[in-house]
Amino acid sequence: MSGPAPSSSPRGILLCGYYGEHNLGDDALLEVLNKQLPRGWQPWITAHDPSAVQTIVPNGTVVNRRSLKSVLYSLKHVQVVVLGGGSLLQDSTSFRSLVYYMILIVVSRIKRKPVLLWGQGLGPLKHPWSRYLVGRVLNRTRSITWRDSASMQLAKRIGIKTSMSEAPDPVWTHQTNDYQGGGNIVLCWRPTRLLTASGWSLLLGAVDQLRESTGLSVTWFAFHANQDANLLKTLNEQGLVPHGLEANSSTIIAKNIEHAQNIFSDASLVIAMRLHALILSIVSQCPTVGLSYDPKVEAAARTAGVPWLDLTHLPNLERVVLQWKECMSHSPATSRLQRIRQQAYEHERALRSSLKEL
Repeated sequence: MSGPAPSSSPRGILLCGYYGEHNLGDDALLEVLNKQLPRGWQPWITAHDPSAVQTIVPNGTVVNRRSLKSVLYSLKHVQVVVLGGGSLLQDSTSFRSLVYYMILIVVSRIKRKPVLLWGQGLGPLKHPWSRYLVGRVLNRTRSITWRDSASMQLAKRIGIKTSMSEAPDPVWTHQTNDYQGGGNIVLCWRPTRLLTASGWSLLLGAVDQLRESTGLSVTWFAFHANQDANLLKTLNEQGLVPHGLEANSSTIIAKNIEHAQNIFSDASLVIAMRLHALILSIVSQCPTVGLSYDPKVEAAARTAGVPWLDLTHLPNLERVVLQWKECMSHSPATSRLQRIRQQAYEHERALRSSLKEL
């Protein structure tokens, strides 16, 4: 491969992810990834809503992520492809999504475009054919950084031999505002099939008791605008929201990362199902509790040493309320957070090292 192009003609790099879908977690990943790119690289970004992405990366060229044909066509303009954060390689959402990324990797390699995986989570891969396909295709990539040990171990089990490393999610490196506290209880919740009506009632009852005992209002912070914004309304229509909680609740849709930072830096407690809401809240030094609908949430909470609950094995109401009350008086440990942040920079080190070799 030829040497670096002159600085007046930057090389193209395709950043592939679940960007521009009004999910603030993926936008946070994109912001971190863009900041970690060395000078001399022009980002092309797969996204659905161009305006959401161009706010974060004004100089980026947006490619319609929902059109595989458009994404593959964009390969002619770039020298390298990066799968940038999230759980892109899984078959729980749909097998089609997994095939999409497998095709992208294979065509990129046919066209002699190196493929890097940055800050990825792997799985779930429920079907044997999925595990076989991922194992074969990822061995054609140049380097991989996983965001958790479970992904790393799964990669080894399915036979991936590519150069790999493991580090905490890249969003742990995000800079945030100073913590002020004293504001609302903030819920970053999402719809989930793991909770029956009784499970929702337990959690909502616990929030209501906490609200009443502290005199605080409750902010339902929709991290994923399309999925989370109507959650309070839906639960209320099902008769699950206590009257006092409904009367003292408001829903706010996340506008951007700065908006989230302001919300978290002011909150008295954040109760988060969303992975990157959990991470950004902890980075903001806000008292934080995790609600694990997926092992990735539990893993992040364990990494930071903050309390969490498994949605499939909830304790009784009294224990939930007690855990949350105790958490409100304890901010995440600064020393532990600094260690996590330093480890998370491994994604940047690996990315820059790989790009330097091209």
